[in-house]
Amino acid sequence: MDVLIPMMAAAIRSGTPVLYAVLGEILAERSGVMNLGLEGVMLVGAFAGFSVTQSAGDPYLGLAAAFCAGALLTSVHAFLCITFGGNQVVSGLALSMLGGGMSAMMGRGHIGETINGLMPFKFPILGDIPLIGPVFFSHDAMVYASYLLTAFLCFFIFRTRPGMNLRAVGENPRAADAMGISVSRVRYTFTLIGGGLSGAAGGYLSVVYTQMWVEGMTAGRGWIAIALVIFGIWRPLRAMFGCYLFGGVYALQMRMQAAGTSIPAPMLLMLPYLMTLAVLTFISVRKGRGMLPGAPASLGNPFRREERE
Repeated sequence: MDVLIPMMAAAIRSGTPVLYAVLGEILAERSGVMNLGLEGVMLVGAFAGFSVTQSAGDPYLGLAAAFCAGALLTSVHAFLCITFGGNQVVSGLALSMLGGGMSAMMGRGHIGETINGLMPFKFPILGDIPLIGPVFFSHDAMVYASYLLTAFLCFFIFRTRPGMNLRAVGENPRAADAMGISVSRVRYTFTLIGGGLSGAAGGYLSVVYTQMWVEGMTAGRGWIAIALVIFGIWRPLRAMFGCYLFGGVYALQMRMQAAGTSIPAPMLLMLPYLMTLAVLTFISVRKGRGMLPGAPASLGNPFRREERE
């Protein structure tokens, strides 16, 4: 238990930034908008969170800036894809490169600098429960907020009228439009919220996880988040499990490196991504057999009211 409990706690901490990005992407894709630019959005959010925390001395203000930066950058993607009906794959890839380039340029003079970020604390009462407390309730405020956000989205998407409207727009925007639902407004709203959450995911990396700025610090987590949306079959609770699974493998390879194992470091760094590929292969096979639901029916498809089917 002396090894297992710290490993499980590290899995949650490592999986939290990916979880925020996954939850944001679930909202966007449920509305029918695919955002492949999460890597770039996370990087911009990471730099915004770092720079504001460094200048203002307030990590919460830095995380708010990361959310706003992510939403602002995603608005470019939303404008191109929702208003102009552009290709979502091309736009997303361009957004990823844009965000990566912007963060590298703006952060060039800050590489290696550190900040006083958000610190962990034991959650009152719950943190004293044996096993559960050290694993789930000895973290920072962003981890606790991710629990609440996941639970809220489970309820919102499947148990509220706005959530039903969101799913209707993603499945059949023409029918939703006929019911008086503004497809563009729904898609803009949840695409921007999704971008903001991805920016907050990047902010978590710089303000909480590392408390410093390193160029390219997301290290592919944005792409992993897109894969875990599929793993979670667009459901927040299942996606949370996938994020912690990824976080567990990531924490494991870090500990194996620290222990001085004979396995080469590049091989260990591959472990989380190999695990993700294996899980996606398994999910694809099950979907091919009709054992799992697929993506929202109109995911990636632009909607224009004047066009008829």
